[in-house]
Amino acid sequence: MFKRILSIGILLIIIAIGLLQKDELLFLVKQGGALSIIISMLFVAICVFFPVIPFPVLAGMIGAVFGTAQGMLISLTGAMAGTMVFFFISRYGFRDFAQEKLMKYPKVQEYDEFLNRNSFLAILTCRLIPVIPAPVVNIICGLSQVKWLTFLTASLIGKIPNILLLSYAGATFSNNKLYAFGLYGIYVLIIFVINFVFIYRKQAKSSSD
Repeated sequence: MFKRILSIGILLIIIAIGLLQKDELLFLVKQGGALSIIISMLFVAICVFFPVIPFPVLAGMIGAVFGTAQGMLISLTGAMAGTMVFFFISRYGFRDFAQEKLMKYPKVQEYDEFLNRNSFLAILTCRLIPVIPAPVVNIICGLSQVKWLTFLTASLIGKIPNILLLSYAGATFSNNKLYAFGLYGIYVLIIFVINFVFIYRKQAKSSSD
């Protein structure tokens, strides 16, 4: 019970900071400098829990302020910090409660068993190709038997391409807006096509069964 109350308290604090201090945080991010780096990481971590500002916009802004390489490192660090906190809150704050609910759904249990057998590849794929929303992946992995180090490693590797692209697009935005929009637009289109093919094949398989 204590872990659950503590987890709820942490979640409420994170959401409150994101909602009430959004404008101040954005202002500090745009200033640059050492404090801006810390604030940027904090803001990215908050957006893992509650998308106060769309992540592509935030990561692009950080890339514009700090450049591609440093911007990617800042966004990646913040994203992983938020992701791991999300993972541990799911695992230690709500696990018992959620496991009781999952017992009622055999299909979810089957997926949980698959995740435990192929955890690294499954998590990496979900990060590279976001067929499943990132918060859902964090929760499912937190409730599963997946080791935290496996989750950390797969998530870290899987997040790099997207964050690198966003940081680069943000860094080039002021010089060539059309190029930056087009670059990310192509990436989104590719992800959309992959998601469409995945869903179509899944539906076709279900129909044939």
